[in-house]
Amino acid sequence: MALKTTHPVLGRRALNRATLDRQLLLRPAPLGVEEAVTHLVGLQAQNTKPPYYALAARLDGFRPEDLSALMESRRVARIVSLRSTVHTHTARDAVGLRRLVQAGAIDRELQMFRKGLGGADLDRLTALATAYVEERPRTPKALREHLGQEWPEADPQALTIAARCLLLMVQVTPRGLWGRSGQVALTTTRAWFDGQEDEAADVDETVRRYLGAFGPASVKDMQTWCGLTRLRPAFERLRPELLVFQDERGTELFDLPDAPRPDEDTPAPPRLLPEFDNLLLSHADRTRVIPAEHHGRTWTGNQAHRTFLVDGFLAGIWRLDEAKDRTTLTIEPFAPLPRATRTALEAEAERTLRLMTPPGTPYDIV
Repeated sequence: MALKTTHPVLGRRALNRATLDRQLLLRPAPLGVEEAVTHLVGLQAQNTKPPYYALAARLDGFRPEDLSALMESRRVARIVSLRSTVHTHTARDAVGLRRLVQAGAIDRELQMFRKGLGGADLDRLTALATAYVEERPRTPKALREHLGQEWPEADPQALTIAARCLLLMVQVTPRGLWGRSGQVALTTTRAWFDGQEDEAADVDETVRRYLGAFGPASVKDMQTWCGLTRLRPAFERLRPELLVFQDERGTELFDLPDAPRPDEDTPAPPRLLPEFDNLLLSHADRTRVIPAEHHGRTWTGNQAHRTFLVDGFLAGIWRLDEAKDRTTLTIEPFAPLPRATRTALEAEAERTLRLMTPPGTPYDIV
């Protein structure tokens, strides 16, 4: 009888520190904004501010204007991609990753709404929507009304979602710009990124990039991150060049040989994260960051909360109230914190406010 293969075991704290290092959360990283967005393989962006706060938590000397400038120059953009949710990606990833995940969550979403299309021809829908949004960027409402003229019996929402699934469409600026955001308006990646190649990202290379940003990780972890299934063959192709570990439950974990795996006792300073931060969403097993006793506490209904980490793990939520004359950041721990931890957390909150509020704006930390 063949013996079961065993691999070196990585405990929860070891996985925590490795992931935090990849996520640039152990120490402020001396990276440019575009380099960081590339390394992190995109930033969750269902709301407009989270990408800015995600980078503020990770980068040394980050300024919100730096990300806005990249958006205005069309080097990064907002697009529905991983897990069929809006992300901020570089131009290359906006096209390549969207093409890669097209057959996953995005196509499944299309099937969910197919009944509401009332038999609309998808090729015709694609052609009409493409011509309309490439003439000039259009709001979802305008696109819905335009398609409704062709198929008046169809469900208007289903028509819009079908267009979003079938076309590669970015949310154009000023949507997402710091302090100047506007309503959603859409055009194709072909129109927005002049000359950008329209090819899917390579699966094997995407596995490597995922591990570089979120590893060590299992096959199911990566599938949770991107919304694709059947990724096992890619990991098996890459097995000879990867290291293999297992967690305390025996789940097989893959990693890049030269990726950092700090000692589990490496200090992890407090960090304030935005709602929907990918650190909390990109693994099937999230216990490397979210203690079991705090499972489900980052959401109320369908509303995600801003969160903070203490010693590398989820420890509470925070709110930001931005009045005209004063900004108040309120910290709500899930459990009482030691005095030294409170002091360090308040210092991180103050650092965040200095980065993210206009100079001279009074603020309070509660």
